[in-house]
Amino acid sequence: MDKDVLLGNHNINITQRKNISITGVKKIDNFDENEFLLETNMGYLLIKGTNLEIIKLDTYQGDVSIKGKIDSLAYTESSKKQEKQESIISKLFK
Repeated sequence: MDKDVLLGNHNINITQRKNISITGVKKIDNFDENEFLLETNMGYLLIKGTNLEIIKLDTYQGDVSIKGKIDSLAYTESSKKQEKQESIISKLFK
């Protein structure tokens, strides 16, 4: 893995809400045309929008480029998968 990814360099560049380039991506946890969940060096990054699609994926460098209409970006402490699993478990034991 590239030293930038290991050291924690993480950058986001958005161009006219249509293209977003992100460095420091460890993995893509989940994605569809309305939402991307990426694990980055700075935590999980949730990107929401419409007609989102990957245009570049470099797993060695940790670079991802996405196009589509970008509506929001938010960092979370945990992945949505973990939150969903916890909510399912809590419902079972009510």
